[in-house]
Amino acid sequence: MTRALLCAAVLAVAAPAASAAAPAYDIEDFSTAALIDKPTVMAAWKEALPTERLAKLYPKAKRGFLSQVEGGVVDGKLCVVTARVTLLPKTTPTRRFVWEPAKSSTVFDGRPVTTPAECGALAQERLKDALRSLVSSLVKN
Repeated sequence: MTRALLCAAVLAVAAPAASAAAPAYDIEDFSTAALIDKPTVMAAWKEALPTERLAKLYPKAKRGFLSQVEGGVVDGKLCVVTARVTLLPKTTPTRRFVWEPAKSSTVFDGRPVTTPAECGALAQERLKDALRSLVSSLVKN
């Protein structure tokens, strides 16, 4: 009887913790390192993805995400940026991405800048815009 109560207590404590942990999606990033670094990209993904709601519609085992931020400073004064984010399916046996985008969002921008750091900040803003656009098309608020 005591063993059964102990097991029940352990399960009662562990169940909410297990359900609270949202699944983490596989995310591939192919951004220009001089423009935006990988930790910044991953932080933007973590902030933007409502993983609990997404997991019900797009299972982590079957889907993943790709991001690509390209561009830079042209002629030392104009920053041109393209940010693209995509939801991709995975193959069944190997769980590798297949280039058959289910949803995609691309954002373009160009601004006069004085430093490469300003261009990097613009790239980060456009990535967040692309992520908001993609998430809003996947999950209704």
